[in-house]
Amino acid sequence: MVEIEVANRSGAELDAVAAAALIRDVLHEEGIDEGELGLQLVGPEEIRALKREHLGIDEVTDALAFPIDGREPVPEGVPRQLGDVVLCPQVVGDAWRAPLVHAVLHLLGYDHGADMEARERAHA
Repeated sequence: MVEIEVANRSGAELDAVAAAALIRDVLHEEGIDEGELGLQLVGPEEIRALKREHLGIDEVTDALAFPIDGREPVPEGVPRQLGDVVLCPQVVGDAWRAPLVHAVLHLLGYDHGADMEARERAHA
C-alpha cells in the first residue's frame, strides 16, 4: 500500500481522506502500489515562496510536486519514496482534484504535454 503522510498548515479544510484515496487510485492506475508520499496543504504565501525558491517564479500556484524516486528502481526492502505534493486549498477551493492528479503525475515523471494531458483525462 502507498503510505500517505498528510500535513495541513494551510488553515483551511480539505477532505484529506478523499485526497489520499484519489492519490492511491492514480498511483494504482499508473502501476505503483507500494511506497510513501507526503501531501502538504499550505497557504498562499507558503506555496508562493516554494514556487519562487524552486522554480524562480514569484506567484501563487495551486499545486507543486517534489519527486524523489518516481518510477526508478529501488533496492529490495527499501520503500519507494515518491516525494511530496504541495497543494494550496485557498487557491484550488472545491476544485482540488485536478491539480492534485496533475501534481501526482509529476511525481511519476510526467511533464507538461500530450502524455500528461492524456493521463489527466484518464484519471478525471
